[in-house]
Amino acid sequence: MKTRMTDLFGVEHPIMCGGMMWLAKPELCAAISNAGALGNLTAQNYIGKEEFRQAVNETQKLTEKPFCVNITALPAIKITKEMHWEYFQVCCEEQVKAVEVSGTPLDKYFGPQCIEMAKKAGVKLIHKVGAVRHAVHAEHVGYDAVIAAGIEEGGHPLDDDVTTMLLTPRMRESVKIPVITAGGIADGRSLAAALVLGADGVMMATRFVATRECKVHQNVKEEIVRKKEFETTLINKSIHLQMRTWKNEAARKVLEIEARKSTMDEIFSIIAGDKANKLLEQGDVESSPFAIGQSVGLIRDIVSCKEAVERIVREAEETLANTIKQLKA
Repeated sequence: MKTRMTDLFGVEHPIMCGGMMWLAKPELCAAISNAGALGNLTAQNYIGKEEFRQAVNETQKLTEKPFCVNITALPAIKITKEMHWEYFQVCCEEQVKAVEVSGTPLDKYFGPQCIEMAKKAGVKLIHKVGAVRHAVHAEHVGYDAVIAAGIEEGGHPLDDDVTTMLLTPRMRESVKIPVITAGGIADGRSLAAALVLGADGVMMATRFVATRECKVHQNVKEEIVRKKEFETTLINKSIHLQMRTWKNEAARKVLEIEARKSTMDEIFSIIAGDKANKLLEQGDVESSPFAIGQSVGLIRDIVSCKEAVERIVREAEETLANTIKQLKA
């Protein structure tokens, strides 16, 4: 299955992993790349330039195939703008295949010189956006690809609240660079649908949490298998950083705090990193919000990254072939 995405990044399949705080680390990233997709190493998992460089080098030892790095240019408690710049420098110095940016565009965050810096290093730039206007800007300043991130995605969808179904064709008709679809993608049918809508590939994250290589407590993986598409919710709207998380006790508490217009500190007391560690490492699935997309409704098992990728591609090919047969009948 060759597309402009596979050509751009030199991968076998038009699938990439999304950035995942705490989870997108060398082992998972390399497993996804070794499966023929584009693995993702999340920079914000590391404190400081050399710790991050060590993670990049570890990933390079685990796979000879291309992978990308996620840099999320959004407000964070422990991650500063200076640290974001260090991550970007390391990506260029180590010549990673691509940098996937979410949040503020790099040219506005660091200045336009960073685009040329990446090009000289041979690093492809991808911007994850939730609006056509942002995709047009990305193309104008020199990004190599954009991600059409619909409201269905886990994490921090743009508060324009546009669905993947609409955003993908709108973005494809508005820019000439490759478009990758994110939000509601977890199986071959959703990959096929994205391609029909005009995408050159897809980004997934929730599907890759429910894999054997993902270093998260087994309770979390089993909860993903149990959850249905209606069991996610949007929190943090009141602080203008909406987040799609699964419905649990912690998410309900955040929504209650927001409903009574309480302080930001009270919200942070629920979503702080130590609570996340209790969920990720101890398996207390009620203790913290956990970013997942509505695609959770399509996930029914825990498999290896290789099995997940190969099954999705096979199902997509079968879906497209069957659709053509039905149209001819």
